[in-house]
Amino acid sequence: MEASPSFATKQAVRLLFIVLLLATTLAPAQDWVRTGTNLGAQKIRLAAADFKMVGNDAALSTAQLTFNQVLFSDLNNAGIFDMVSKSLAPAATPGAPSEINLTQWSSPPANAAMVAFGAIGVQGGQVTVDGWLFDAKNTQSPQVLGQRYSEALTPDTARHIAHEFADAIIARLGGGINGIAESKIYYISDRSGTKEVWEMDYDGANQHQITHLASICLSPRISPDGQRLAFDELNSHGGNIRIYSMSLHRMVSFPIHDGTDYSPAWAPDGNSLAFSSSRTGDPEIWISSASGFGLRRITAYRGPDVSPVFNPKTGNQIAWISGRTGLPQVYVMSSDGTNVERMTDGGYATSPAWSPNGQFLAFAWSRHYGPGAPGGQDIYVMDIAGKRWEQLTHDIGRTDFPSWSPDGRHIVFQRNLHGHREIWTMLADGTGQQALTTVGNSQMPNWSWK
Repeated sequence: MEASPSFATKQAVRLLFIVLLLATTLAPAQDWVRTGTNLGAQKIRLAAADFKMVGNDAALSTAQLTFNQVLFSDLNNAGIFDMVSKSLAPAATPGAPSEINLTQWSSPPANAAMVAFGAIGVQGGQVTVDGWLFDAKNTQSPQVLGQRYSEALTPDTARHIAHEFADAIIARLGGGINGIAESKIYYISDRSGTKEVWEMDYDGANQHQITHLASICLSPRISPDGQRLAFDELNSHGGNIRIYSMSLHRMVSFPIHDGTDYSPAWAPDGNSLAFSSSRTGDPEIWISSASGFGLRRITAYRGPDVSPVFNPKTGNQIAWISGRTGLPQVYVMSSDGTNVERMTDGGYATSPAWSPNGQFLAFAWSRHYGPGAPGGQDIYVMDIAGKRWEQLTHDIGRTDFPSWSPDGRHIVFQRNLHGHREIWTMLADGTGQQALTTVGNSQMPNWSWK
């Protein structure tokens, strides 16, 4: 006679059933996020060989080291590759197609499907890079990409060329979506003594101060063409929207009105700005031309209306935060103020950000708000059509101000832990979280459009 299952066995079976049930329940939500952000495809196994040095210029060794580090980091950060560890790469360093043995790269332990390789040289004050991308499984016609770069030698040249080559690889293997290695992030930092606008590369490198107003700057927003930076400036007279010209490297005129104007947002054509203004008493959403004229109000409800952002795909919709029903919630409307629709169903929501494809909203949300309420403020992403949402951050402190990368695969955000604010980045499914700033307090990041 067969023995009956023990109590422990029954409990283990029940636990396994619960785990499988939860996995089945949660998987669809994760799937729609990954599919919509182009992170759902199977990752390509990619190797980035160290580029071979050509020449003996004194600056070559430093340029080669920087190039190799940045190229690998850019490809690893893309979110679409399974990168081959440098420790698994073949010992030989191929500098040209005639020098690569594809069988070594496609076989264990590397097991690469694709290989990036090439050579870097410095001569006469110029950095020259020849880079190739080969299909490691195709020995007959392996070349997928071949690029040559030649630029004047500066401290940033090797980094810049590595960004360019990485973006070329990402565009070729990532469905034609341009990479983000050359994009910028704008943010507020107090490390110089006052809150000023700063800029950094997408990976946190080259952090430098943009404004020097010795006041309080907030909510930086770069224009679609990257030439104008809109932000709030708070002073003894209230708050005003200011414009900084990135090409002229100085402030340019923008009308100052009664009341407080804040949280500007560019339309995708760069010809209009949406912002919140209290000039009529209650904060409402207004739209003006890029020069600040042609004002029109598009909300007129009791309760604050703030933080507008245009749908970057169409320019015909605006998401914003409204307190018209009590606690702040995310709303969407047409850019003329019609077709108002509430998106969140409770809690306390702030800082909406629209994905480049117009499909998703990211925002900060305290799902359970109030004294003693469980959880905290985290970053969420919502599918506009179905109002499905997914929580991206968990137990890393209070998070806020999400902003999408131009490829739609990444989100930058503000993290506040124990009163210290830092800028963090992650893939749009919540994985790969890492800090970009560590000095002073940094907040309110905004990713460039390209």
